[in-house]
Amino acid sequence: MGRAFEFRKERKFKRWGHMARTFTKIGKEITIAVKQGGPDVTGNPRLRALLQTARSENMPKDNIERAIKRASDKDQSDYKEIVLEGYAPHGIAVLVEAATDNNNRTVANVRSYFTKSGGSLGTSGSVDYMFDRKCVFRVKSANPVDLEELELDMIDYGAEELFEEENENEEMEIVIYGEFTAFNSIQKYVEDNGYELVSAEFTRLPNVDLKELSAEERVEVDKLIERLEDDDDVQNVYSTLKPAE
Repeated sequence: MGRAFEFRKERKFKRWGHMARTFTKIGKEITIAVKQGGPDVTGNPRLRALLQTARSENMPKDNIERAIKRASDKDQSDYKEIVLEGYAPHGIAVLVEAATDNNNRTVANVRSYFTKSGGSLGTSGSVDYMFDRKCVFRVKSANPVDLEELELDMIDYGAEELFEEENENEEMEIVIYGEFTAFNSIQKYVEDNGYELVSAEFTRLPNVDLKELSAEERVEVDKLIERLEDDDDVQNVYSTLKPAE
């Protein structure tokens, strides 16, 4: 197994937070997808995948419709995606993805979390190079699948790593990692070949050696990550902290 599998083991059952935060995050992504590609799911593969992700998270239909409507409501402020970078205590690099309608508020809040936790907010590019952007799909198949054969088939579509994983309902799913730019081609393969798309998202994987900390040091870093993840503007937090055994 590759790095994606090892990294995912710790995050396997980690949700985006409680249900309200999960819906807020997906709602923002739906709004952004509609702004970028329009409300027609036929011509907007990113939106199509997000709607499936929303269903897999049991997001109410009303929430989905409000997110789509927000994108066309001229009275609403636009969400902008921003990336903030910094260092947690003990030299752990941290990258924060946010979707915000108030850039100054978000930056100020994130900076305060770093400062209060003994870290520091860095400049653009200070840690971004330590992470590779990837797309990740979770799919199901009604029939048995030869994973090696599937992986060989999907290499031409941009897939890099593929493995099976048990979900929270003890059902087996196929997890597919690929290059960030391969999202549409991988999604097309999945849809054209009869797989059930459970979810699709973008992620970042560290491309440097992860740093191992003592239990006491880890608590300090975890406290910063928790503060960041509790912020309504923050979508994702990534770090170079080695996953706990």
